[in-house]
Amino acid sequence: MSSWCLLRTFPLALDIGGGKGHVAQHLTKDSVERLLITDVSRQNPKAHRPTEIQTHRVLADEEFLPFRENTFDLVLSSLALHWTNDLPGALRQIHQVLKPDGVFVGAMVGAETLFELRCSLQLAEMEREGGFSPHVSPYTTVTDLGNLLGQAGFSMLTVDIDEVQVYYPGIMEVMTDLQGMAESSCAWNRKSLLHRDSILAAAAVYQEMYGSNTGTVPASFHILYMIGWKPHESQAKPAKRGSATVSFGDLSKINQPSNKDPS
Repeated sequence: MSSWCLLRTFPLALDIGGGKGHVAQHLTKDSVERLLITDVSRQNPKAHRPTEIQTHRVLADEEFLPFRENTFDLVLSSLALHWTNDLPGALRQIHQVLKPDGVFVGAMVGAETLFELRCSLQLAEMEREGGFSPHVSPYTTVTDLGNLLGQAGFSMLTVDIDEVQVYYPGIMEVMTDLQGMAESSCAWNRKSLLHRDSILAAAAVYQEMYGSNTGTVPASFHILYMIGWKPHESQAKPAKRGSATVSFGDLSKINQPSNKDPS
């Protein structure tokens, strides 16, 4: 947090879906004075990590934030919003609880996450069963996220994407790890069972299409990072249309020698 470009101290911050406090333990007194952590699990608030700032924990759903309008100077959310059923509504609520000139900083899983696993399972089920069911949760694209932030009322938006690849011995290890992280598919109409023949076929497809020279297979995680500000009159505003004094067409002439007489 100390290396952020947000060079200010936030009197009151909110960490949505903070779990055991993985983000909170990296915050310092120079950046945040008081922090509220919300989570939907009754167990996570009890198993929190120690922090150097004053911290309170609240059992709350990110889709129904129990806070008044214009309460927080900073709202954080790290890898929690991809579980919301109503992402546009959740972003609107985040915007609502922020004070004017408050900032939302978040990260969530992007649409291309686990595309190797998704494609392998679909191809295997199509071959063995004549159809397929979603076994990986749906995620948001980077373009959709930018649009949703704008529709929620945020200004001065920044959206970026990062890719992390983790290598596993095979498809079973990928699926076991996802289950251990509680990141299996949450689709209500998903199939509860994968047939053994389909799993074996998917393992072969995974290795054939994406396997490395070392015999391992990659699992890609695309992380979307976002920053959005609640509008305030003190914020920088774009210049009026037509007020520019220099044309973009003149940029190519910058390094050209001038024909004017220096005298």
